Amino acid sequence: MTDTGTPATEFVAPPLPSDEGAYVAALLQGQLDALNDLALTLKHVHWNVVGPHFIAVHEMIDPQVKAVRRMVDDIAERIATLGVPPDGTPGGIVRRRTWGDYAIGRADALTHLAALDSVYRFVIAGHRQAAAETEAIDPVTSDLLIDQLHSIELFHWFVRAHLEPSDGARPAADATVPDPAAGQFTAGPRATM
Repeated sequence: MTDTGTPATEFVAPPLPSDEGAYVAALLQGQLDALNDLALTLKHVHWNVVGPHFIAVHEMIDPQVKAVRRMVDDIAERIATLGVPPDGTPGGIVRRRTWGDYAIGRADALTHLAALDSVYRFVIAGHRQAAAETEAIDPVTSDLLIDQLHSIELFHWFVRAHLEPSDGARPAADATVPDPAAGQFTAGPRATM
Protein backbone atom coordinates (compact mmCIF):
# COMPACT_ATOMS: atom_id res chain seq x y z
CA MET A 1 0.00 0.00 0.00
CA THR A 2 1.03 3.56 -0.58
CA ASP A 3 0.94 6.23 2.13
CA THR A 4 -2.59 7.21 1.07
CA GLY A 5 -3.94 3.74 1.87
CA THR A 6 -4.45 2.98 -1.81
CA PRO A 7 -2.92 -0.33 -2.89
CA ALA A 8 0.11 -0.07 -5.17
CA THR A 9 -0.30 -1.65 -8.57
CA GLU A 10 2.20 -3.58 -10.63
CA PHE A 11 0.03 -3.81 -13.73
CA VAL A 12 -2.62 -1.41 -14.93
CA ALA A 13 -4.79 -1.63 -18.02
CA PRO A 14 -3.33 0.81 -20.57
CA PRO A 15 -3.35 3.79 -20.71
CA LEU A 16 -3.99 4.42 -16.99
CA PRO A 17 -1.04 5.47 -14.83
CA SER A 18 -0.68 3.15 -11.84
CA ASP A 19 -1.81 5.78 -9.31
CA GLU A 20 -5.05 6.34 -11.23
CA GLY A 21 -5.59 2.60 -11.59
CA ALA A 22 -5.14 2.16 -7.85
CA TYR A 23 -7.58 5.02 -7.15
CA VAL A 24 -10.22 3.51 -9.44
CA ALA A 25 -9.67 0.07 -7.91
CA ALA A 26 -10.19 1.52 -4.43
CA LEU A 27 -13.50 3.06 -5.54
CA LEU A 28 -14.51 -0.27 -7.03
CA GLN A 29 -13.57 -2.12 -3.84
CA GLY A 30 -16.18 -0.07 -1.98
CA GLN A 31 -18.83 -1.07 -4.51
CA LEU A 32 -17.64 -4.68 -4.42
CA ASP A 33 -18.20 -4.66 -0.67
CA ALA A 34 -21.65 -3.08 -1.04
CA LEU A 35 -22.70 -5.61 -3.68
CA ASN A 36 -21.40 -8.59 -1.70
CA ASP A 37 -23.39 -7.29 1.28
CA LEU A 38 -26.45 -6.75 -0.94
CA ALA A 39 -26.30 -10.33 -2.29
CA LEU A 40 -26.18 -11.76 1.23
CA THR A 41 -28.93 -9.44 2.43
CA LEU A 42 -31.19 -10.39 -0.47
CA LYS A 43 -30.68 -14.08 0.27
CA HIS A 44 -31.42 -13.41 3.94
CA VAL A 45 -34.71 -11.74 2.95
CA HIS A 46 -35.51 -14.66 0.60
CA TRP A 47 -35.22 -17.08 3.54
CA ASN A 48 -36.99 -14.95 6.15
CA VAL A 49 -39.94 -13.31 4.41
CA VAL A 50 -43.37 -14.48 5.62
CA GLY A 51 -47.00 -13.47 5.30
CA PRO A 52 -49.56 -13.11 2.52
CA HIS A 53 -47.04 -11.73 0.00
CA PHE A 54 -44.46 -14.40 0.77
CA ILE A 55 -44.33 -16.18 -2.59
CA ALA A 56 -44.21 -13.00 -4.69
CA VAL A 57 -41.27 -11.60 -2.72
CA HIS A 58 -39.55 -14.96 -2.23
CA GLU A 59 -39.55 -15.61 -5.99
CA MET A 60 -38.69 -12.00 -6.91
CA ILE A 61 -35.52 -12.05 -4.81
CA ASP A 62 -33.63 -15.06 -6.24
CA PRO A 63 -33.06 -13.57 -9.75
CA GLN A 64 -31.83 -10.40 -8.05
CA VAL A 65 -29.33 -12.44 -6.00
CA LYS A 66 -28.02 -14.15 -9.15
CA ALA A 67 -27.66 -10.85 -11.03
CA VAL A 68 -25.92 -9.12 -8.10
CA ARG A 69 -23.48 -12.04 -7.80
CA ARG A 70 -22.60 -11.59 -11.51
CA MET A 71 -22.03 -7.88 -10.84
CA VAL A 72 -19.71 -8.79 -7.95
CA ASP A 73 -17.67 -10.98 -10.28
CA ASP A 74 -17.49 -8.27 -12.97
CA ILE A 75 -16.29 -5.65 -10.48
CA ALA A 76 -13.75 -8.01 -8.90
CA GLU A 77 -12.36 -8.82 -12.34
CA ARG A 78 -12.15 -5.11 -13.20
CA ILE A 79 -10.21 -4.48 -9.99
CA ALA A 80 -7.80 -7.29 -10.95
CA THR A 81 -7.51 -5.82 -14.45
CA LEU A 82 -6.43 -2.58 -12.83
CA GLY A 83 -3.59 -4.43 -11.10
CA VAL A 84 -5.02 -4.60 -7.60
CA PRO A 85 -6.10 -7.82 -5.90
CA PRO A 86 -9.83 -7.64 -5.10
CA ASP A 87 -10.77 -8.53 -1.53
CA GLY A 88 -14.01 -10.44 -1.11
CA THR A 89 -13.27 -11.95 2.28
CA PRO A 90 -15.97 -11.57 4.94
CA GLY A 91 -13.48 -10.04 7.39
CA GLY A 92 -12.32 -7.52 4.80
CA ILE A 93 -15.86 -6.46 4.02
CA VAL A 94 -16.71 -6.06 7.70
CA ARG A 95 -13.53 -4.04 8.36
CA ARG A 96 -14.15 -1.63 5.50
CA ARG A 97 -17.89 -1.15 5.60
CA THR A 98 -19.40 1.95 7.09
CA TRP A 99 -22.94 0.66 7.46
CA GLY A 100 -24.57 -1.68 9.94
CA ASP A 101 -25.98 -5.16 9.47
CA TYR A 102 -29.42 -5.70 8.04
CA ALA A 103 -31.37 -5.92 11.27
CA ILE A 104 -34.61 -7.67 10.28
CA GLY A 105 -35.08 -11.40 10.78
CA ARG A 106 -38.28 -13.29 10.13
CA ALA A 107 -40.86 -10.65 9.12
CA ASP A 108 -43.65 -9.83 6.72
CA ALA A 109 -42.96 -8.85 3.14
CA LEU A 110 -43.66 -5.13 3.54
CA THR A 111 -41.29 -4.83 6.48
CA HIS A 112 -38.50 -6.43 4.49
CA LEU A 113 -39.28 -4.47 1.34
CA ALA A 114 -39.24 -1.13 3.19
CA ALA A 115 -35.81 -2.03 4.53
CA LEU A 116 -34.61 -3.24 1.10
CA ASP A 117 -35.74 0.09 -0.35
CA SER A 118 -33.13 1.77 1.86
CA VAL A 119 -30.48 -0.83 1.06
CA TYR A 120 -31.00 -0.32 -2.67
CA ARG A 121 -30.91 3.48 -2.27
CA PHE A 122 -27.54 3.16 -0.56
CA VAL A 123 -26.05 0.87 -3.23
CA ILE A 124 -27.41 3.04 -6.05
CA ALA A 125 -26.00 6.22 -4.51
CA GLY A 126 -22.56 4.58 -4.19
CA HIS A 127 -22.61 3.24 -7.74
CA ARG A 128 -23.67 6.62 -9.13
CA GLN A 129 -20.94 8.42 -7.20
CA ALA A 130 -18.27 5.93 -8.29
CA ALA A 131 -19.46 6.15 -11.92
CA ALA A 132 -19.23 9.95 -11.82
CA GLU A 133 -15.79 9.90 -10.18
CA THR A 134 -14.38 7.46 -12.73
CA GLU A 135 -15.94 8.97 -15.84
CA ALA A 136 -12.98 11.19 -16.74
CA ILE A 137 -10.27 8.88 -15.36
CA ASP A 138 -11.44 5.51 -16.66
CA PRO A 139 -14.54 5.50 -18.88
CA VAL A 140 -14.43 1.69 -19.07
CA THR A 141 -15.01 1.43 -15.32
CA SER A 142 -17.63 4.17 -15.43
CA ASP A 143 -19.46 2.29 -18.20
CA LEU A 144 -19.35 -0.94 -16.15
CA LEU A 145 -20.93 0.83 -13.18
CA ILE A 146 -23.55 2.54 -15.33
CA ASP A 147 -24.44 -0.78 -16.96
CA GLN A 148 -24.89 -2.33 -13.52
CA LEU A 149 -27.01 0.61 -12.40
CA HIS A 150 -29.56 -0.32 -15.05
CA SER A 151 -30.27 -3.63 -13.29
CA ILE A 152 -29.86 -2.35 -9.74
CA GLU A 153 -32.35 0.47 -10.36
CA LEU A 154 -34.74 -1.97 -12.03
CA PHE A 155 -34.61 -4.23 -8.96
CA HIS A 156 -35.16 -1.20 -6.75
CA TRP A 157 -38.27 -0.37 -8.78
CA PHE A 158 -39.55 -3.94 -8.24
CA VAL A 159 -39.16 -3.43 -4.50
CA ARG A 160 -40.72 0.04 -4.48
CA ALA A 161 -43.71 -1.10 -6.55
CA HIS A 162 -44.73 -3.36 -3.66
CA LEU A 163 -44.64 -0.39 -1.29
CA GLU A 164 -47.04 1.77 -3.30
CA PRO A 165 -50.73 1.71 -2.37
CA SER A 166 -52.90 -0.59 -4.49
CA ASP A 167 -54.99 2.40 -5.68
CA GLY A 168 -51.99 3.54 -7.74
CA ALA A 169 -51.49 6.75 -5.76
CA ARG A 170 -47.85 7.55 -5.23
CA PRO A 171 -46.56 7.76 -1.68
CA ALA A 172 -45.01 11.04 -0.55
CA ALA A 173 -41.60 11.64 -2.11
CA ASP A 174 -38.71 10.58 0.06
CA ALA A 175 -35.35 11.71 -1.28
CA THR A 176 -33.47 10.58 1.81
CA VAL A 177 -30.54 8.32 1.05
CA PRO A 178 -29.20 6.29 3.96
CA ASP A 179 -26.12 7.77 5.54
CA PRO A 180 -23.51 5.02 5.73
CA ALA A 181 -21.67 7.00 8.41
CA ALA A 182 -24.71 6.58 10.66
CA GLY A 183 -24.05 2.85 10.67
CA GLN A 184 -27.55 1.90 9.60
CA PHE A 185 -30.02 1.98 6.77
CA THR A 186 -33.09 4.14 7.25
CA ALA A 187 -36.33 2.75 5.90
CA GLY A 188 -38.11 4.67 3.17
CA PRO A 189 -41.86 5.27 2.92
CA ARG A 190 -44.03 2.28 3.61
CA ALA A 191 -47.58 1.82 2.39
CA THR A 192 -50.05 -0.88 3.37
CA MET A 193 -51.37 -3.31 0.81
